[in-house]
Amino acid sequence: MNSPPDAGHSNAPPPFWALFIATGGFTGYSPWASGTVGTLAGLLIVLIPGATEPLTLGILIVAGFLLGAVASRAVADHVGHRLTRSAEMAKERFQPGGHTVPDPSIVVIDEIVGIWISLLFLPLSIPAYVCAFLLFRAFDILKPPPAGRLENIAGGWGIMLDDVVAGIYANLICQAILRFLRPSILSLAPWRLGG
Repeated sequence: MNSPPDAGHSNAPPPFWALFIATGGFTGYSPWASGTVGTLAGLLIVLIPGATEPLTLGILIVAGFLLGAVASRAVADHVGHRLTRSAEMAKERFQPGGHTVPDPSIVVIDEIVGIWISLLFLPLSIPAYVCAFLLFRAFDILKPPPAGRLENIAGGWGIMLDDVVAGIYANLICQAILRFLRPSILSLAPWRLGG
């Protein structure tokens, strides 16, 4: 696989706060499917009561994006473009051509912010959250335009921006699906996650 060379990366370890944020509370260290594990971590965070309120979730998204860009750059500068085997296989299959900017597998704050964007304004229901999760993971792997170009922006911004695009696509499609299916099974009480 054509990955950018790791030469020139900083030997100084990133500060603890940057490592904690970039790795999603260290969930990014999962040896397999770290992006999926990070997405699940983001999903669990929004299950905290009140976190899905649009203002609260909007603040989380903006703060996560800005802090994530800084933190992910610090971690990527230190570890380079180190990928898990599952990430290598996905990139070889769906994203041929390699990266110009390091985006290591342990960095999952981008997936966390991406799933938050996917869930913004969605009802708190199991079908809605499953829809958002599956679509976000698919778009994050497939990198529909302009995600593929945006991920090559330097400074940590590219690491975050491709997942922002994936989250927006997932959200819009989920909104459309929910509008089409309402008031079917999505409004039934057993499917609700909360009040």
